[in-house]
Amino acid sequence: MAVATEKLIQNLLEITRKNLNSVEQLKMQSIDFLNWKHNSESWSILECIEHLNRYGDFYIPEITNKIKTSKYKSSKTFKSNWLGNYFSKSVSYNEDLNKMKTFKSMNPLNSELDFKTLEKFINQQYQIIELLDKSKNVNLDKTKTAISISKLIKLRLGDTFRVLIYHNERHIKQAEKTLEKARK
Repeated sequence: MAVATEKLIQNLLEITRKNLNSVEQLKMQSIDFLNWKHNSESWSILECIEHLNRYGDFYIPEITNKIKTSKYKSSKTFKSNWLGNYFSKSVSYNEDLNKMKTFKSMNPLNSELDFKTLEKFINQQYQIIELLDKSKNVNLDKTKTAISISKLIKLRLGDTFRVLIYHNERHIKQAEKTLEKARK
């Protein structure tokens, strides 16, 4: 998949802003709604957001460091590879969500959470927007990052952004669906 770098970054910025706006809206809900669960094994809205915060805690410093130390100048196009496409597709949102097992360290089930969880996510989204802007100056193909499941596997920076942002979108949609159920 080859795409204009500018178009990719623009698309990722749009998704990030939508995610940010959705979580801003969640701040208007009561803490009871934010902690409501469909059942004991499902995540509350805050648990969905906390899950994303945990990934942000890994990826934001990783991306920041790789952008800062990249020696590769930007290029007009970004070309994903099979691995990047696999990971970004596997975490992308779609209507009939394929359930995925999450790593224990990333599973917030039964965590004590409050409005600070939303604030942290919002802050992370502003950092991601800033990183997307800075990434315009580096090559999204040649600059590589580690991924959260293994430091040995490297993804192209463009793919890392896709994975992070599509994953955010997936769980924001999950949080929105949980809110709909909580209101019934």
